[in-house]
Amino acid sequence: MKRTLALALFAVALAPAAFAQAPPAAPVAADAPYSALPYSPSLDLTSMDRSLDPCADFYAYSCNGWEKRNPIPADQASWSVYGKLYEDNQRFLWGLLQEAARADRERSAVEREIGDYFQSCMDLDAIERAGLAPLKGDLDAISALSDKRGLAALIGRLQATGGGGRTLFGFTSEQDYEDSSRVIARAGAGGLGLPDRSYYLDDDARTKEIRDAYRAHVARLFGLAGAAPEVAGQRAEAVLRFETALAQASLSRVERRDPYKTSHKMKLPDLEKITPSFAWSDFLAAIGVSGVTEANVTEPKFYERVERRIREASLDDWRTYLTWAVLNTRAPYSTTAFREANFDFYSKKLRGTPQMPARWKQCVGYVDRDLGDALGQVFVAKAFPPEAKARTLDMTQRIEKAMELRIEELPWMSPETKKQALLKLHGMRNKIGYPDKWLDYSSIRLDRGDFAGNAGRTYGFELHRQLAKIGKPVDRGEWGMSPPTVNAYYDAQMNDINFPAGVLLPPLFDPKLDDAPNYGNTGGTIGHELTHGFDDEGRQYDAQGNLRDWWTAADGTEFKKRAQCVVDQYAQYTVVDDIKINSQLTLGEDVADLGGEILAYIAWKDATKGQDLKPIDGLTPDQRFFVGYAQWVCNSDRPENLRVRAKTDPHSPGRYRINGVVVNMPEFARAFDCKPGQPMVKKPEEICRIW
Repeated sequence: MKRTLALALFAVALAPAAFAQAPPAAPVAADAPYSALPYSPSLDLTSMDRSLDPCADFYAYSCNGWEKRNPIPADQASWSVYGKLYEDNQRFLWGLLQEAARADRERSAVEREIGDYFQSCMDLDAIERAGLAPLKGDLDAISALSDKRGLAALIGRLQATGGGGRTLFGFTSEQDYEDSSRVIARAGAGGLGLPDRSYYLDDDARTKEIRDAYRAHVARLFGLAGAAPEVAGQRAEAVLRFETALAQASLSRVERRDPYKTSHKMKLPDLEKITPSFAWSDFLAAIGVSGVTEANVTEPKFYERVERRIREASLDDWRTYLTWAVLNTRAPYSTTAFREANFDFYSKKLRGTPQMPARWKQCVGYVDRDLGDALGQVFVAKAFPPEAKARTLDMTQRIEKAMELRIEELPWMSPETKKQALLKLHGMRNKIGYPDKWLDYSSIRLDRGDFAGNAGRTYGFELHRQLAKIGKPVDRGEWGMSPPTVNAYYDAQMNDINFPAGVLLPPLFDPKLDDAPNYGNTGGTIGHELTHGFDDEGRQYDAQGNLRDWWTAADGTEFKKRAQCVVDQYAQYTVVDDIKINSQLTLGEDVADLGGEILAYIAWKDATKGQDLKPIDGLTPDQRFFVGYAQWVCNSDRPENLRVRAKTDPHSPGRYRINGVVVNMPEFARAFDCKPGQPMVKKPEEICRIW
């Protein structure tokens, strides 16, 4: 729920000996869980295509073999080294959850929680028998709405129960931009059923096709809820009109990357002036929070549009829109017909995924999302011993030392700004594996026969947990991801880098191999997350996580000039068809990719200083460093998924996360003896370099 998470598909990993990690004793069927996590090397020669010239397309040289041996599974929109590790982790968690779900054995409180939730998710017969009953209370409340003055209380109810998710807008807590030590309320924009505002506003043929499919999808769900075809079609048109109006007043994803555009702290009376027709006191009472006196209203113009919607849209349109919010939110937890409709649009149509994932995959994902700390305790006990933290921390500290040296040596930065940058670097916290304190879910009622209810109650628990923070000091030990998650992130307001246990596994780090590929991969990962603290967005926060300009005017101008080099480079790359990378959207990740790998190279050279490194498997140490880097991202995407990612994903496609970096590293050209004029070589004056 925290806005400031700078997420990245990057992470670190530890030795197989430290984990429940070994090849399965025998081939494991696709419909069976793992009893141990399989081992994959971090530099795999079979993933390469050494018939190609690395100086022409380094990604293809490093990953073509992987792509040929790893076609995209039918239930995936894309497939990658990260995706495969995620699925391996899922299959291991599946086995843990099956055991935890057994009611015929003595179980700990944590096992009961995750086991009962998992069992309720797997019980499709019970879900079918329940039908639309879990939605009845919310749908009846919407039908009973007799006047717009009741909208605030009704929306508060829908948000509190999870029945309508983030209906119309999101209301939660966040760190104060101006004082990161305290927590305030946050009123964000929302209310859209399509992935991005551009889907409502763009007029190209593909976007119109998606809008038409969305209109049909909305009508389909209304029909499943009992509406006649003609009525369902009319309601779908009303929903699209309603959401289009909200989209017109919403910031773009690029605009939301500028924290100053989403920093608008207001006293509650000032928010009430923007939305005089919305009874905030009724909403806050219904959502279950008191004592709110101010909030960060991230997009004031959005709330002005909400006010217009209340005044101008009919009561029937409001009922239709809120009914859609409930149907759309609850579809994944409902009957087969609803789940299939949800999949057919959001996965098959939007992203080109042919086949719905197996039920066990869906249920493992729900448990991880809703009871992540409970599942994490079991996962950590089986797969991540305490000593693993120390090994990760050692590499992190080496990367931090490289960043310290890099800052001190920067020719373009003044001593005044360097001093502040070093304060921020030295104030950065490292979170590795899992939190020091686990969340307690014992207050949630979990019923083995009520999946929809469990999903709603866990949603309500997390929402109320977030709201309870308002007015209190920040807990800097808190995490934004669950321990089994295969991902990592930097949090600008916490000023910390976070590596969950789920991502600290081979093939992302392999102690069986030499240091070169491990620093290329894992070192680049750590450097990537660290560099997020100094990318175009992260650099605007100080050592304490406050939104504050600590740069001299000249240094700020120089940073923007250097960042523009990255923007201009990535804007030339094609995502799919004739769609280019939106390099203003991907700038933060592109800067982190480049800065992270430079730091990793510096740290590797320092760590191996004085060692007589020899070629291995026909690759020099420097070549192994770069191949190790490239192979973290070997991937394939369906064209439909690439089109969605081009509009929504702040990461560049995998190919350019590799090729776009190495062209800016003369160390790469030297390693592979690339010549001027080759595709992977830039002229010295064209090289992009910030950190």
